[in-house]
Amino acid sequence: MNEPYDLVQTVVLTEKATLLGEKQNQYVFRVAPRANKIQIKQAVEALFKKKVVSVNTANYAGKKKRERRADYGRKPHWKKAIVTLAAGEKIEFV
Repeated sequence: MNEPYDLVQTVVLTEKATLLGEKQNQYVFRVAPRANKIQIKQAVEALFKKKVVSVNTANYAGKKKRERRADYGRKPHWKKAIVTLAAGEKIEFV
């Protein structure tokens, strides 16, 4: 699980995440739930070749969703990482 592609799953491209990137040089990623801040920092630096200053994380519980009958299912739990890059560094997403 220590491969960078296993730790960083996807980039979150929402309106709030875009504003963070423009104003505060922070980028939001969906990461593996068991990844810690040090592993996330090393993975982002390896994938994008940028200097990471800090990493903030947040765990989200999966929501309950109703299935066809009276049964309830659950969406998976997930983790979000907000990565702050050094001044002058940018990550370009298409």
